Amino acid sequence: MSLKETFHAFKESDNFFVSLARDIITVLLAVLIFASFSQVVFGMWTPMVAVESGSMEPHMNVGDIVFIQSIDRTQVITYDEGAKKYSSFKNYGDVILYKPYGQEGVTPIIHRAMYYVEEGEQMWEGGPAAPHPGYITKGDNEITNRYYDQQGQVSYLLPVKEEWVIGVARYRIPYIGYLRLMIPSF
Repeated sequence: MSLKETFHAFKESDNFFVSLARDIITVLLAVLIFASFSQVVFGMWTPMVAVESGSMEPHMNVGDIVFIQSIDRTQVITYDEGAKKYSSFKNYGDVILYKPYGQEGVTPIIHRAMYYVEEGEQMWEGGPAAPHPGYITKGDNEITNRYYDQQGQVSYLLPVKEEWVIGVARYRIPYIGYLRLMIPSF
């Protein structure tokens, strides 16, 4: 049997195992195409995160899927830099995804980069000096996030170092993230 005949027999077979193999190959190809597209466009193999809290409401809600562009492919524009000339998610500056305290294996935080401080600079008016350079961040929710992350439990007294930043939020799709949130993490 030639290769063309074998392919045709595989494609047209009603055998359960052949059909299962076809389905698995189709899914694997779809995942490979999506991952390749994501790598080219966003610079990441898995460029999506599901929003898990209401800290960014009303601009991002629990259950939204947010597409992240790799930090290697973009620059962060802070709230202060973007004021009146650049906005994302209906507010000035970029929303960044970062590893709290630079820790691996913990849930990343998705908050707005408010401004950048240098080592020794006050982190906020009347606040302590920054122990190292980095971003001062804050969620957009005015009720639950009245203070900067560095004033509370999220990144207490530590500006977000540039190497802790995973990427910049670019797009969101509402509600689809609920599927991800229902699946437990391992």
